[in-house]
Amino acid sequence: MRYTLRQLEVFLATARHENLSRAARSLSMSQSAASGALRELEAQFSIKLFDRIGKRLKINDLGRQLQTRAEALLEQAEALEQSLDQGDDPGHLRVGATLTIGNYLAVNMIARFREAFPGADVGLTVANTRSIAEQVARYELDVGLIEGELRHPDLDIIQWREDELVVFAAPGHPYTQLRALGDRELLNTPWVVRETGSGTRQTFDRAMSGILSELDISLELQHTEAIKRAVEAGLGLGCLSRIALQEAFRRGSLVPVKVPHRDFRRHFSIILHREKYRSAGLEAWLSLCHSAA
Repeated sequence: MRYTLRQLEVFLATARHENLSRAARSLSMSQSAASGALRELEAQFSIKLFDRIGKRLKINDLGRQLQTRAEALLEQAEALEQSLDQGDDPGHLRVGATLTIGNYLAVNMIARFREAFPGADVGLTVANTRSIAEQVARYELDVGLIEGELRHPDLDIIQWREDELVVFAAPGHPYTQLRALGDRELLNTPWVVRETGSGTRQTFDRAMSGILSELDISLELQHTEAIKRAVEAGLGLGCLSRIALQEAFRRGSLVPVKVPHRDFRRHFSIILHREKYRSAGLEAWLSLCHSAA
């Protein structure tokens, strides 16, 4: 074999950081050792994998073609090493989740996973749908749990579980006295909503088709708790997942209002890179997801 796994590690770290010294630090190597490994890999095959732009190394077309296969090969090698060392131990798992899932579902799922696999090392990244998809596509996350609709050429999108958004108000809001809201009421009030790029905002925009451009979007916030606090303070109506509102509805600090002529249903999805090697740990996580659906 004319290349080593260490050379592939340096290649992928350099592609990720676009800088040799940062790539070397991430691998606990000296810069000279990392530079030598990358130089040898390119020299052995008489190729260039990066365009040199000052101190920055920008992966070129050939490098991008090889990147996915190198990622998959390294993941298989790491899974083999874990199996040799630990038998059926699931090893390290990098999970990404959008805000509603991350804050209200994923933590309990991680607890269940660790109960089943006490040696598991599970990391959780919480961000919006767009960010989680990008990180799964770059192999920075092993699996993503998202709220939004998505199409991506490198990702498998697996429908997971049903959800719905609910329009809600502060207890003293006059709309809480109405049996249902029509478009006139929806247009005649300020709204506090999630930011563009989030799955919740995507579903809200779709549900408000035909009147969306006329809505009074007063605040766009990145966190569900901030939206709930803003609505409690009387700054407008909100629209979030029912999962995120159950406790507030029980306390009476927020009140649901009915909008029967608008469709707020949606699905949560699991996303994986199509070339992703499914280790024992990843397969166990997927099984847990399906059992929790």
